[in-house]
Amino acid sequence: MLCRRPVLALVFAGLLYLPAKGYGEDNRAGIAEVNGAKLYYEMVGEGQPLVLIHGGGLDRRMWDEQFQMFAEHSRVIRYDVRGYGKSEASHKPYASAEDLYGLLQFLQVEKADIVGLSLGGRIAVDLALTHPEVVNLLIPVAPGLSGFQFSAKHNQEMIELVNVAQEDGETRAVELWLQNPYMKPGMENPTVGQRIRSIAMENAQVWLMAPLERPLSPPAINRLSEIHAPTLIIVGDRDIPDIQKIARTLETGIPGAKKVVIHGAGHMVNMEKPEEFNRVVLEFLSKR
Repeated sequence: MLCRRPVLALVFAGLLYLPAKGYGEDNRAGIAEVNGAKLYYEMVGEGQPLVLIHGGGLDRRMWDEQFQMFAEHSRVIRYDVRGYGKSEASHKPYASAEDLYGLLQFLQVEKADIVGLSLGGRIAVDLALTHPEVVNLLIPVAPGLSGFQFSAKHNQEMIELVNVAQEDGETRAVELWLQNPYMKPGMENPTVGQRIRSIAMENAQVWLMAPLERPLSPPAINRLSEIHAPTLIIVGDRDIPDIQKIARTLETGIPGAKKVVIHGAGHMVNMEKPEEFNRVVLEFLSKR
């Protein structure tokens, strides 16, 4: 669930409302025309809007354990970032935070609680900097961070995975990625691992996507003191060292930010430890 790489950007609004099967009759889904792209979204519940942003290599379905539960308290919106899930890939430069802002405008959301994991965490932080007026609460989970310098080991692993995708096919790259320390803790649970593998395989094409995302300038890592939304950082204690470092950077850089460490969880915190993750998030939301 990578948020940065020199040659490849792994990262990558409604014309129609449709019932989304399997999530209850009140679920609304559609395609939103945003910044020249078509983004797929789903929405359920009523009340204060809560946006869930998925991580790289996956899509909105990684939030299945949260979507309906959080809808008991909020109007929950989840969507597929460009190139993932049912959202179309981009053929020109774009910014994911601007896509999210456009989606919120399309859905007539003035202010939302924003939850994002990994790639989604980076997008959430970027949104809090570029459009602070729309962010009520900020919850970066196992987050990425624009401007963060990943370790040489991490970058080399990512380069090797991209090379595998180019030479042996993207499905082979996914299999290797699922063995990477990023994903290994989540894969230890057969049920969770099967779910991760299924979603990752259906998004295997992202390993060959062109690097068209425009980086935030100046990068978020140099501007964290500008974030004033109440912030909760969530990270698993089994996540990789780079993500642990990002979590500490956000905790110390964002005024008043709090951090919760979920023990026994790796990178996919919400899927690996859903009960504890849901409790932590709902406790934070209850204070808004």
